[in-house]
This record gives sequence, structure tokens and C-alpha cells, in this order.
Amino acid sequence: MINWQYFPKSDKVTPKLLQTIRVFEKHENKIDSISIDKSSKIDSNTILGILKKDLTKIGYNVEAGKAGEDKIAVPVLYGLNGKADKQFFADGYHREEEIVLEIEAAAAVANNRFLQDLIEACVMDNVKYCVIAVRNVNKTTNNQKDFDTIIRFIDTIYASQKLKLPLTGVLIVGY
Repeated sequence: MINWQYFPKSDKVTPKLLQTIRVFEKHENKIDSISIDKSSKIDSNTILGILKKDLTKIGYNVEAGKAGEDKIAVPVLYGLNGKADKQFFADGYHREEEIVLEIEAAAAVANNRFLQDLIEACVMDNVKYCVIAVRNVNKTTNNQKDFDTIIRFIDTIYASQKLKLPLTGVLIVGY
């Protein structure tokens, strides 16, 4: 089952983000973390590979591999003569809609990868929306409910109003 939650909860999800959710839903039977056997070792790169063609169709530039030229670099800081001085790499980037996409697997909660993804999105240039896809159930960590854990965390950020994210919206997708 594909689950999703958009933040802030007071705003409606955008049409392009809905299209992004539909891509996950289209491939639900291949990526569903609840039904996938623990030993299958389906990682984030495998998930990205399954979704890549459809994400590209809706306008995303998607990472082709781990080599330098295959990565999606999103600038953070500019240096001499306006050249990108610092950049972070994303799994996907929709330039027109200013959406950065990250897909996580086992380390999403266990190693706080979702927090790194969120903070990186906050400092990237030309990024208004952050999409983080995580397992609904992480069978490598004793069936921890990663999606639910992250939703509670992001909900706390927005509810407390002590930390103001410089993003228009955050979408968490559970696969």
C-alpha cells in the first residue's frame, strides 16, 4: 500500500506532487515494503530504477548511476564567477516545479537519512518542495514503521512552529 502525507497539512498537495504519488502507486506491486520478503534486499537504487521511466515522463531528471556524470547535482552555494561552489546530489529533481526527490530504504530512520534529505533540500537553490519516499515497514529493523515514525517527526516540526522550514511543502511517501 502506498501511503502519503503532505505538509503543511493546511495546504493541498500540488498537481505535480499528485502525479509523483501516482508513479509510486503504479508500481506498488513491485515496491510494497509490507509484502516484500525481508531477504529480497530491495534497496533505494532498485526502487529508483523501477520508477525512473515514469518519473522522467512527468518531468523529473533522475539519477542514472553513482558516477559523477550520472548524479543529479543541485547547487547550494556559489563561488567565484557564479560557479557552483557547493552542491548536494538528489535522486530526482523537477526543475520547473522545483521539487527534489529522495528515495530511502533501510537507513531512512535507523540512520536518520530522512533528516539529512530534509536539511539538504532546505539549503538547495531553486527547491520549493521536498519528496522523501521511505518504507512503510522496515523489515531489516524488526518491522519498524518508518513511514509512521517520519510522519510524527515532521508533524511535530510543523506543529511546534519553532523551526520554520524554508520549503513550500514536504511530501512523505510510504511504499
